[in-house]
Amino acid sequence: MTETIQQTKKIGGSLMVRIPKELVTLQGIREGEYVQISVQKMRKDHFGTIPKLIPFTKEDRLHSKHE
Repeated sequence: MTETIQQTKKIGGSLMVRIPKELVTLQGIREGEYVQISVQKMRKDHFGTIPKLIPFTKEDRLHSKHE
């Protein structure tokens, strides 16, 4: 099984996800074929979303507890 993570997009009253070209080629999927899709909601991970945020130090944590 090949996996991908895709963002949903609203089309009318439904949500749509796309199958990337690389996955289509790898699996040999053609228009009109049936495919089996397993759906699992992803947890949000904000790691790396604020590029210039420096890590907290032990001293920072001690100050925040006492303020």
